[in-house]
Amino acid sequence: MIEPSIYKEVMASFPSGVTVVTTLDEDGGIVGITASAFSALSIHPALVLFCPNYESDTYPILKASKRFAIHLLGAEQQAEAYAFASKGKEKAKDIQWHLSELGNPLLAKATAIIECELWREYEGGDHAIIVGEVKNLILPEEAVSPMLYFRGKLGAIPALS
Repeated sequence: MIEPSIYKEVMASFPSGVTVVTTLDEDGGIVGITASAFSALSIHPALVLFCPNYESDTYPILKASKRFAIHLLGAEQQAEAYAFASKGKEKAKDIQWHLSELGNPLLAKATAIIECELWREYEGGDHAIIVGEVKNLILPEEAVSPMLYFRGKLGAIPALS
């Protein structure tokens, strides 16, 4: 039997980027989830995946909406990362966003944004594996430093030379 606390500590030792996945609820309000479990999956067709916890209050809305935007967060977006990691309907209260041409809520200042339609969903223990078909890619006009998640902390990636 794997001890959950040791499992979490070992997994936290793997540095990763941080994403926020957003969609609209049935009232047209923004909802979202912070996820470090994200990956490119396929080029042909263009597919990506992320893994929300089944217990997330956002998971059923994401599944039902069938479209979403994945934001690869910039180092300056800690407020967004923490806001969407929380629970409740008011978590996006102070977060600025606008609607894309595809109808997805988009956050400013991300290193990149991937707009998707739900392609498939798979079971993954206590998390879903959501596969999105890429419908649009957005890069900022100016380069943005990415956010890094390591051992429970968020920060900027050190300058690479």
